[in-house]
Amino acid sequence: MADGTLDMKRIVKASREFSRPFRVDRGRGFRLKDIDPGDTGALGDEDKPRAQEALEVGRNALAELQDMLYAQDRWAVLLVFQAMDAAGKDGAIKHVMSGVNPQGCQVFSFKAPTSEELDHDWMWRCMKSLPERGRIGIFNRSYYEEVLVVKVHPEFLAAQKLPPQLIGRDLWDNRYQDIRAAERYLSRNGVLIRKFFLHVSRAEQKKRFLERIDEPEKNWKFSAGDVKERGHWSAYMDAYETMIRETATQESPWYVVPADNKWFTRVVVAAAIIDALASLDLHYPKVDREKLSQLAVAKKSLLAEKR
Repeated sequence: MADGTLDMKRIVKASREFSRPFRVDRGRGFRLKDIDPGDTGALGDEDKPRAQEALEVGRNALAELQDMLYAQDRWAVLLVFQAMDAAGKDGAIKHVMSGVNPQGCQVFSFKAPTSEELDHDWMWRCMKSLPERGRIGIFNRSYYEEVLVVKVHPEFLAAQKLPPQLIGRDLWDNRYQDIRAAERYLSRNGVLIRKFFLHVSRAEQKKRFLERIDEPEKNWKFSAGDVKERGHWSAYMDAYETMIRETATQESPWYVVPADNKWFTRVVVAAAIIDALASLDLHYPKVDREKLSQLAVAKKSLLAEKR
């Protein structure tokens, strides 16, 4: 804008139009193969400059919306990120949220559960890390690992020490039900939930793994176990598809984001978050007459000071 201010209405409208094609809020009939990991939408295959400009505008809008979220102190926002290795979760979180005030944002990465975590129910470690009102909480992986990696590797159930009679053919359906119930409960208590599956292709993952091996500054990112998991690709895709079918709802939708082009992934994620925050009717708290009177007295006192 000419005066440097944000045209928030225009940004919100554009964000909604840009992100909604990737939103799944009714899981029935969803098919992962219908989403092209290489899709770049209306931006085209090589329109990185426009994408970078859009991301910068999006970051500024997010900073303003997050400031109002923090000041209003009514809603909490939970962003859940799931993906195969090397899909770009860390980069998306870093680039999209870089303009947000750290005081109003909390990031938790969930890796293999500890012995303490295994002594609790499978949602415990995530539930105790939920964001406070006024804050954005980001889960880099989450309780959804329980219907992904644990489903692909059911031997991991043994470590959870569940009573044998609870491990039956209804286990996965029960977990989907528990997730839907938990997210419905959170939504009814002022926690806005948005979930992102960064959909990377097998070919692009291979390319990124090779970059991690060949480029010394990226060696630290590589784990031999990542390659081993590629052997279960089909099982993971089935698990992700079922997960989205079973847990996509109006109050906690999934965004299935094409992830072969990181620059596009980041714009979609930013747009979806802007759309979500804008739905909350955020505004700065209004000051009552008593407070205004106190402000006037304080101002008069300050102006009366000699220095």
